[in-house]
Amino acid sequence: MEASEKLLSMLDYPMYVVTTSAGDKRAGCLVGFTSQVSIGPPRFMVGLSEKNHTYRVACDATHLAVHLLPRRHSELARLFGSETGDRTDKFARTAWHEGPHGLPILEDAAGWFVGEVLSRYDVGDHVGFLLQPVEGDAPDTFDQLVTFADVRDLEPGHEA
Repeated sequence: MEASEKLLSMLDYPMYVVTTSAGDKRAGCLVGFTSQVSIGPPRFMVGLSEKNHTYRVACDATHLAVHLLPRRHSELARLFGSETGDRTDKFARTAWHEGPHGLPILEDAAGWFVGEVLSRYDVGDHVGFLLQPVEGDAPDTFDQLVTFADVRDLEPGHEA
């Protein structure tokens, strides 16, 4: 519907970088389709495009790491949003460490959490990964975060 597309395009959602690993494969991408979906128990939904390298790795993963980025590190959003893991080792181009469940955790994230994948849902051209947060790190306050307005001009590594 045209009105809903117009309305939703005016919103300025925070953008996240989601990372994961399965076997010897690591992956990560910029994600705009996310939401907390339950308070008790805590649940968070992440939408990954079926065309995305990260989606293919996440299909075999038990956990995903969800990172918020401070605006001063918007280059990370550009790296994880405009490059594809099919051709580029994004982790060779940024600082990270191995975190809970062997997941890559970005050093320059404002905050992050690891979520256990409880289920996956076909939601159209994306698959929703329902997560139960299990570990993470959050600051007392956030600086300005990377939002959709900051990356609206990106050419994605894969079409949606």
